[in-house]
Amino acid sequence: MTNKDNAKAYWKENIRYVLILLLVWFLVSYGAGIMFKDALNNIKLGGFKLGFWFAQQGSMYVFVILIFVYVRLMNKLDKKYGYDE
Repeated sequence: MTNKDNAKAYWKENIRYVLILLLVWFLVSYGAGIMFKDALNNIKLGGFKLGFWFAQQGSMYVFVILIFVYVRLMNKLDKKYGYDE
């Protein structure tokens, strides 16, 4: 594989990771906080309705978790394509 092909494959896989993680974030923040709020409100978490919790705090927690997941995925991707230090 040439260096140019290696770089294209790297970015293609990177973009795929980003799109998947953005989809997860969208589903959690918009889906759980707005669209599925009524169904989730039947479940309680710490005394609060789960739909309310996702709308107020859950999406932020998931976003921070997704940052750590992205860092881990990128470290593996860097090693796979030889871009690690």
